[in-house]
Amino acid sequence: MAVSNDLPRLGRKLEGVTDSAKLAKFQEMPVKVLQIGEGNFLRGFFDWMIYESAIQGLFTGSVAVTQPRRSGRHKLLNIREQDGLYTLLTRGIENGAVVEREAIIPVLSHMIDPYEEWNEFLAVAEGPELDIVVSNTTEAGLVYEKSEYHEGTPVNSFPGKLTVFLHHRFQHFQGDTGKGLIHLPCELVEGNGDLLKSYVLMHSEDFGYSEEFREWVKSSNQFLNNLVDRIVTGAPSKSEIRDIEERLGYKDSLINSAEPYHLWAIQGDSSLADKLPLAQAGLNVHFTDDLKPYQLRKVRILNGAHTLMTPLGILQGKRFVRETMEDSHLGDWVRTAVYEEVTQALDLSQEELRVYAGEVFERFMNPYIDHRLQDIMLGSLSKFKVRLMPTMLDYYRKNGELPKRIVTGFAALLRLYRTVKTEEGFTTVTYSGESVLLKDNEAHLERLERHWAELGQGKSLDRVIIQILAEETIWGQDLSLLPGLTETVCESIREWEGEEV
Repeated sequence: MAVSNDLPRLGRKLEGVTDSAKLAKFQEMPVKVLQIGEGNFLRGFFDWMIYESAIQGLFTGSVAVTQPRRSGRHKLLNIREQDGLYTLLTRGIENGAVVEREAIIPVLSHMIDPYEEWNEFLAVAEGPELDIVVSNTTEAGLVYEKSEYHEGTPVNSFPGKLTVFLHHRFQHFQGDTGKGLIHLPCELVEGNGDLLKSYVLMHSEDFGYSEEFREWVKSSNQFLNNLVDRIVTGAPSKSEIRDIEERLGYKDSLINSAEPYHLWAIQGDSSLADKLPLAQAGLNVHFTDDLKPYQLRKVRILNGAHTLMTPLGILQGKRFVRETMEDSHLGDWVRTAVYEEVTQALDLSQEELRVYAGEVFERFMNPYIDHRLQDIMLGSLSKFKVRLMPTMLDYYRKNGELPKRIVTGFAALLRLYRTVKTEEGFTTVTYSGESVLLKDNEAHLERLERHWAELGQGKSLDRVIIQILAEETIWGQDLSLLPGLTETVCESIREWEGEEV
């Protein structure tokens, strides 16, 4: 269905579509959150959570949003032009059923460009009801860059901006210990809260701030490590968005989409829920004194399953995660590997792990997401080392035998990395004859190419695999010493390629 060119654009006064009084109710609440990050993820994760809490009367505040980089100005202006409003589509599989929900999210009340409106940005720090700073500047944004601060001139880095912001608040409230903030950096970096705190303290020295300020940062502010998990895919395809806008009755240049699943684990006291009442709103948010179980199960189950399925899927001509999981053989193989091997290697509640694994498999089957195996394949050697090798070793230590499906996946990885250097780079050939470009550590690829070349020069498969497994520069240890690993890997490769290999 073609979209009418005269559809109005989403805004607070859009008649017949929005309830301007209801939207104003949310946006006129005092600013309780400074959000550093205008992108899809926070709008499909944090802002949606604030909205879900606000419509239940649990959160009575709004969000001031600012972009961390100059390049984000265009998106910020789009948010401003739409009065802080955007549509969120929640689409995927939930409890076994396909769901598709939509909501206009109205929690963004102030849109401030710190590069053009530096004083307005600092003025947010003067808000007496401000409680929370949330950020997502990507891993590249949560870094320390030694710099100077010249009053009135914006600081480029996110931690640098935050340092000046906090110093302004410290001065405005004359060091009041009750005016510290809760900091929730959502960048996918382990120990993200600790890192941000250390960078703020380093910048405070760079900028010549007082010891009293540094003490206030340490004692009156909370920088919380946290783990976020939700796939936010952003705008649908151009062809799909036309039909969506026709159905909605308006144009939305900020339309966003996310899967139903969401998790936020925050390392902090549960009393923080008074200021961030998200769990009370029925959201999957947990305050905990230990993030490791959440991190471990995500890396071993979700990320591990991705890394496990990818080599075998690519070798067999699969393109996407969903396609692989829909395959009657491969899909069952991945599920069994997770339930019988990955979870069994973890010293965590087996019941909770099985529930989590079931949620992961629902996410893999999301009909609205095409997750390419070749994207997951990027850096597979280091991914195996972090995501699957610990499972293989832990399982062996606990059971005295190798997890056969994990080892089969490892064999597929080694076979996929039977590479030859060409003009394009390091390439391999799948069982369907397709040439695939490998993107990984070049030194590691060169060593693997050298080992595999010896198979055609008289060395046996067993000898080649022993040499590869012994590469401590790749695996961090000599895996050829693990009893039965060489034999099991070779058995799988011979099964695929014939006994003559």
